[in-house]
Amino acid sequence: MFSTADFLNNCNMFGIRLGLDSTKELLKRAGNPEKYLKFIHLAGTNGKGSTAAMLEHAFRSAGFSTGLYTSPHLIDVRERFRVNGKAVPEEIFNQLGEELARAAEGTEFTYFEYATVLAALIFCRTGVDVVIWETGLGGRLDATNAVQSCGCVITNIAYDHQNLLGNTLAEIAAEKAGILKEGVPLFYNRLPDEAKSVIEKRARELDCEIFPPAAPVPECEGYSLSEKGMMCQRFTYEGKNFSLPLPGYMQRENFRTVYNVVNYFAEKWHFDGSAALDSLKDTRWPGRCQLVNSTLMIDGGHNPDGVSAFVKALEELYPGVKHPVVYGAFRDKDYKSCVALLSRIASHFIFVPVPAAERGIATEEDLSALAREHGISYEYLEDIGAALETARAKRNPAGVAVVSGSLYLTGDVLQREVPLNEVLDL
Repeated sequence: MFSTADFLNNCNMFGIRLGLDSTKELLKRAGNPEKYLKFIHLAGTNGKGSTAAMLEHAFRSAGFSTGLYTSPHLIDVRERFRVNGKAVPEEIFNQLGEELARAAEGTEFTYFEYATVLAALIFCRTGVDVVIWETGLGGRLDATNAVQSCGCVITNIAYDHQNLLGNTLAEIAAEKAGILKEGVPLFYNRLPDEAKSVIEKRARELDCEIFPPAAPVPECEGYSLSEKGMMCQRFTYEGKNFSLPLPGYMQRENFRTVYNVVNYFAEKWHFDGSAALDSLKDTRWPGRCQLVNSTLMIDGGHNPDGVSAFVKALEELYPGVKHPVVYGAFRDKDYKSCVALLSRIASHFIFVPVPAAERGIATEEDLSALAREHGISYEYLEDIGAALETARAKRNPAGVAVVSGSLYLTGDVLQREVPLNEVLDL
């Protein structure tokens, strides 16, 4: 029996081929499923996943059938392909995966190129009304850019993947702005001035209507448990009260973009935008600033901008409290800045290797030197289960054990702590 997961694992997992020709060729071989779909395309350094999750939930609650394509996955590859909020059923995944593998015969495609075309095929065959479509890397030459969108979202611009996207914020912004299409509206979030000027210039060249945030980021008015037992932050935006089960300042930033996108399409597609926005109180997005239970909080932030957002969320949730931090990272990331940020809320560091790492990882020597530099006690444990036990034993009763540093680490911890069906929303 054909296994799409096994087929993908035999592709070049970490191979990056920037360019659209191969993806367009595979789409053509698959019958151009993208031509039957409406895409809202997201790019940005951080915040894409949670913004995408909010948008998917809003459109689904408004009565649309939805497709959500994101990357990477945390535990199961089917997390990347969600139909109406749930991971694609295994039978459909394997059936369409085999069909696409036959279409791909004779030519080499990367993991991400194949996955991207498979997503379009899945969403076409399952008849979804709207697809929330997240870039993998950059924008201009990302495989997801081989489709025509009806809305473009840029969440933010910060430093990451400089070896591929450029060494300045303006260069990175130009790559992200590559998702813009002629006459298609642009919605953006927090942008540094040098990035904003690049993106708005490109939008004007393409005659795109531009929707910046409508108002400043709202203040958090407190946290409370929702009817479904999720910890929600409360805030007021544009005179309306909202509840969101994604903690922290950055998620209120992301909400502003979602607010603009939903209201724009509510008018265009004739649905109740207010009700769709109210439904966000039930949004789920595993592994990103997630309070797993009363003793553990995890986040896959792997660059300084993402870790900064996580630290701010912890400071908001637990003012004045320090937490034991389990941390592991790849060596090609700016782990030094990330550890410096985490030291603001760390009572103790427990450094660990990154699971299944095929790139160089930050070593015990690398990380322990940073802990000493910031005056934080530390230890290094090879076993992640033991690290979690140690962190829980050392936590302040008013705080939590914290996991940060890599989505691979986040996925490993999530697999230990949460049933798979819950991650897949099955």
